[in-house]
Amino acid sequence: MPDKEFLLQKIKNRDAKLAVIGLGYVGLPLAVAFAKNGFQVFGIDVDEGKVSAINRGESYVNDVPSEKLMRWTGQPTGPGRIFATTDFSVLTQVDVAIICVPTPLNKTRDPDVRYLIAAGESVARYLHPGMLVILESTTYPGTTEELLLPMLEQKETYQVGVDFFLAFSPERIDPGRSDWTVENTPKVVGGVTEACLEMATALYEQAIDRVVPVSSPAAAEMTKLLENTFRAVNIALVNEIALMCDKLGLDVWEIVDAAATKPYGFMKFTPGPGVGGHCIPLDPHYLSWKLKTLNYNARFIQLAGEINSDMPRYWVEKVQDALNDVEKPVKNSRILVLGVSYKKDVDDVRESPALDIIALLQEKGADVRYHDPFVPSFSYNGLSFTSEPNLERALTEADCVVIVTDHSAYDWQMVSKRARLLVDTRHVL
Repeated sequence: MPDKEFLLQKIKNRDAKLAVIGLGYVGLPLAVAFAKNGFQVFGIDVDEGKVSAINRGESYVNDVPSEKLMRWTGQPTGPGRIFATTDFSVLTQVDVAIICVPTPLNKTRDPDVRYLIAAGESVARYLHPGMLVILESTTYPGTTEELLLPMLEQKETYQVGVDFFLAFSPERIDPGRSDWTVENTPKVVGGVTEACLEMATALYEQAIDRVVPVSSPAAAEMTKLLENTFRAVNIALVNEIALMCDKLGLDVWEIVDAAATKPYGFMKFTPGPGVGGHCIPLDPHYLSWKLKTLNYNARFIQLAGEINSDMPRYWVEKVQDALNDVEKPVKNSRILVLGVSYKKDVDDVRESPALDIIALLQEKGADVRYHDPFVPSFSYNGLSFTSEPNLERALTEADCVVIVTDHSAYDWQMVSKRARLLVDTRHVL
């Protein structure tokens, strides 16, 4: 039976074979980072389209250009290669399995761990002595030890820290950024045992500049939730300050910029149309759900969620007021939404407040169009939308233009010149 030192040496020699389960915005950049640093990587995903694209060297993740992916893809003939498959049996060949599957919330804002359970069961099926398993999917504190560990220990009564090793390391991916990437963003790691922590730390040290060990998987899980709850609460605070300034007749941007001149005790957050993306609108609710099971009400999280969720409605009211000022009703007015992705210069519309703004305007009878150079089409609430092909014409024909996402690709002077009426949720002009 392989012992701890045997696996540790394979990792440090970069002879260990890795499997990354889930090849989305987290898994694919991680696979490329390890391949770049000399590891043979098997990418596993249930989506045959993704698997085929990767093996052709075609990327569907903005942060991984196809030319970069193509450098590392191909048949698994040696170290530094990525080979994608839908076949979980390749786990019998690997030393490390890293789980990066989605962990969404259901309609009642409770964690939906179906994908995590399915991945865990697959790993358990092919678990073998001397294997390191790491969970990176964002989840509630306790998931690794309460949900994943029992699945793995059932396999031939394997003992964690002796027969196999288990850890949690939260993903830290901010799509669209080039300054902070997988490789230079510090990596938090928590192991079930000291041996598990040693193994996971050694692995990440081969590809990531700085690894930050913590006392347990639950501590690592909580770290991730603190990071995004901090952002959600502070965004909600500045959004409420914007509402207050509106009532007081003050310019919130002047207030925020002035406050940001303080060199200590203040961190600048800016108001906007709400929050979107894969983390901030969702992650705090994992913590809130967990605390409910312990009879505790996470009031800050709930309040922040309410404020941020109400921002699209506030901006729709601003559109209505702007049209009223020029004696136009919302009903039958043509409204152009600029930018539907949840942040600038990405193609991700998950939880984007732009979608809620569009839906609310449609409820009021508006003829809503959109333009986004990164999102050619999308579906929402059972309806399909396609980006306007000619931006200048769309601007000219619109009764009102609502700026939601401040893509750097836009010529904002042209937008200001062409639009008859502007409602700017991000104060970009």
